[in-house]
Amino acid sequence: MNPTLYRPIIANALAEDIHHQDITGEGIFTQQDQCHAKLIAKENGIAAGLAVFKETFLLQDSCIQVELKINDGDQVTVKEVVAIISGPTQSVLAAERVALNLLQRMSGIASLTRQFVDLCEGKSHILDTRKTAPNLRILDKWAVRLGGGMNHRMGLYDMAMLKENHIKAAGGIAAAVNKLRDFHHDAILIEVEVTNLDELKQALACDVYRIMLDNMSNDMMREAVALSDGKTPLEASGNVNLDTVAGIAATGVDFISVGALTHSVKALDFSLLVV
Repeated sequence: MNPTLYRPIIANALAEDIHHQDITGEGIFTQQDQCHAKLIAKENGIAAGLAVFKETFLLQDSCIQVELKINDGDQVTVKEVVAIISGPTQSVLAAERVALNLLQRMSGIASLTRQFVDLCEGKSHILDTRKTAPNLRILDKWAVRLGGGMNHRMGLYDMAMLKENHIKAAGGIAAAVNKLRDFHHDAILIEVEVTNLDELKQALACDVYRIMLDNMSNDMMREAVALSDGKTPLEASGNVNLDTVAGIAATGVDFISVGALTHSVKALDFSLLVV
């Protein structure tokens, strides 16, 4: 990802943490005080956000050097040295927490995504959702990709999603789809959420880009796959977890969206230790 897309996120995070002064570091160290530190994995998982980790230190102080030992998306194991950091002690320690926070969140997302992907065994693609941390969406969704998943729409602007309330307020599936197409002159992608097989038949008749099967049972999803017969890609959604995802993939759906990838993140633990 182009660093210009995530530098503002890092800059805001550093400003939030340091504000006008690092009263601890500046009270102890001068610019002449130098240190070396190691980034060490404390859990097994997928490393994601190493580029962001490095950029955080560089934005804090261009004199800091960061040597990455692995690449984003690589597997890490407990006690593995992931990066070496060298530079002015005060600057390194001032940026440490923000760098770790971003790295650990992204790595947690990537690691969980990889678990879902592995359980699907290539039968379905894992998608993220818009249930991301405010102002961190590009990092959250980047982490999903590093874990082997795929991105759903980035926001309200890049694909139309007709959910239950849109459909109800518009007067039905066909009416909502037609209004969208008239307004946008057929220049957008449209996904329709359905909750039963009758609604699925209505959505299939509209020839849309994708259909989301919301909170359907596995048996109903198998019927939906048979009804669609490859005409329109189908996406399963609704309280998907590690215990249920393999069964959902076995129904034959093309995609499975998982909100938990980003809305219930468990950070992957790393430590930065001065040596």
